[in-house]
Amino acid sequence: MLRKNDSEMPPLSKPDARLEDLRRMREIATLLLILMTFVFLITFFVRTDLSWVPYVRAFAEAAMVGACADWFAIVALFRRPFGLPIPHTGIIPANHHRLGEALGRFITNNFLTRDATSRKLIEADIAGSLARWMNDPVNTRRLAEYGGRLLPEILTNLPPSRVSEMITSLSRRGIESVPASLMASRVLETLWMEGRTQSLIDNAVEQARDWLLSHKDYIQTVVKKSSRWLPKFVDGLLAERIMAGLLTTIDEMRNPSHSWRIELKNAVEKFIVDLAHDPAMIARGEALKAELLANPAFTAQIEFLSTRIAEGLYGDLAGHVDTLTALLESALRGLATWLNDDPSLPSQINRRIRIISVRLLTKRRVEIGTYISHVVQSWDTTTLVNKLELQVGKDLQYIRINGTLVGGLVGLVIFAVTRLLQN
Repeated sequence: MLRKNDSEMPPLSKPDARLEDLRRMREIATLLLILMTFVFLITFFVRTDLSWVPYVRAFAEAAMVGACADWFAIVALFRRPFGLPIPHTGIIPANHHRLGEALGRFITNNFLTRDATSRKLIEADIAGSLARWMNDPVNTRRLAEYGGRLLPEILTNLPPSRVSEMITSLSRRGIESVPASLMASRVLETLWMEGRTQSLIDNAVEQARDWLLSHKDYIQTVVKKSSRWLPKFVDGLLAERIMAGLLTTIDEMRNPSHSWRIELKNAVEKFIVDLAHDPAMIARGEALKAELLANPAFTAQIEFLSTRIAEGLYGDLAGHVDTLTALLESALRGLATWLNDDPSLPSQINRRIRIISVRLLTKRRVEIGTYISHVVQSWDTTTLVNKLELQVGKDLQYIRINGTLVGGLVGLVIFAVTRLLQN
């Protein structure tokens, strides 16, 4: 028996429904043995001329033998019957170490293989399950509150410089992982669809009109200087016509259905599509992003902002809990919406999870199997026996019941065939 240690399984101290089922089935199997014994005694000691009594006695006798044999076999798995040193009994305690090694090998060779792990992960819609769980506001709020309480505790145990380095690293990885042209396309598309860009165009038109009106004299002076060979009254008429034409064009451009604005709309929408799908635009965006990331000034700005963020977090950790909770909750809801709105995204996330999980598990599967072996071997033998018996003991009691009935039937058949041959 191994010494107990910290990895030892806890004893069966709390009531368990499985334990009650085990006790009930054990009592039923035992009562059936007692019943067969009672029937045998009655049919053995009571003298009668009834022809069917010997058959009942034969059934009961064989049933007792079958019940006792199965009881012995089941008990011998977990302990020595009546504490007697009978050979090949107490099989599980005697093979405690071998059981741990076998269990570790079995899990390693059957559950942690690349094919088995991949098949199981394909069946599991992890991203979809996460999205459905986060669709419930109660869940997102609870998770955000937990994260808001946990984050200050984590930050307290980390130096500010380390937090700043983590923020810088995460920022760079985030920028590197997102295609620049695709991100620009999404941002521009959002602004365009929400009408903010149209508002900017309207403001630009109004600003241009106001600028023309405020610089009318300057424009006329420039026109007059550019045409010295014309009479002055002609210069004045020409300047007035130019101003009137420009103001008329600007006034017409206030209408969203103006041909120039329609051309601009088509050009912007084409530019949005090209940013997302044109290989040349995508390559150019990645090249610009690489140049930006390689720029020491940009790197310095990221590090500066990361340091300021870290200093702000450490400045008042307790005061930031509510803010962090609100930000986390908003981020979680946004993530759930993103997963639900993009049908291809969950499958992509599941694929990445599957690749990473399979890679990690298959790489460490021998270590996992060894760890399982060591944990099982470190368990207290009594606790191990109790746990195993709790898991399979109920089914083993069915074996006792079946052994009682099948033994009785076999004994009855043998007795009947013997009587038939004797006659």
